[in-house]
Amino acid sequence: MNRIRTGMRMAALALVLLLAACSRIKDLPPVPVGGDALYRLGVNDQVRLLTFGEESLTEIFRVNDAGNIALPLLGPVRAQGLTTDQLGRQISEELARRGLLRDASVSVEVVEYRPVFVLGEVNRPGQYPYQPGMTVLSVAAVAGGFTYRAVQDQAAVVRLIEGQPVEGRATPLTVLRSGDVVTIYERRF
Repeated sequence: MNRIRTGMRMAALALVLLLAACSRIKDLPPVPVGGDALYRLGVNDQVRLLTFGEESLTEIFRVNDAGNIALPLLGPVRAQGLTTDQLGRQISEELARRGLLRDASVSVEVVEYRPVFVLGEVNRPGQYPYQPGMTVLSVAAVAGGFTYRAVQDQAAVVRLIEGQPVEGRATPLTVLRSGDVVTIYERRF
């Protein structure tokens, strides 16, 4: 008799938790956009520097844990939070300021973005390469598609806004940013 009561209590608890998870999505505010639309460099981004006439500065660099890239001749240069244009200008100005290159022409392009992460009801949860314009639907497709239990019309997204994680509700067409964590929830039957 005690086993039956314990089993019923566990089933009731599981049902309450399932319903709480599903209603949790609806309680979230929409995913915050925050900041401007320009891509800002962050830790683990890989960038290619193209420096006209200076082969030792034409190379691929990774933004390290401190938010810097380590350049020959200059040492660590702050990259985190900058756009590619801002970083190129900063490097050009620093090369000129130190008298290393007079009119340095430096351009920066992102070679590899920070990944996005997918949790929950997809066939292959995990970390995936970010591509500009990626949506909740496209990241679910990259992760092997939705499982048969997935809530497909809403998801939760955790995004860093000014260094703070903020969670919001997303639709399949919500555009993601690199570093976002997407959770696809299980639907009620």
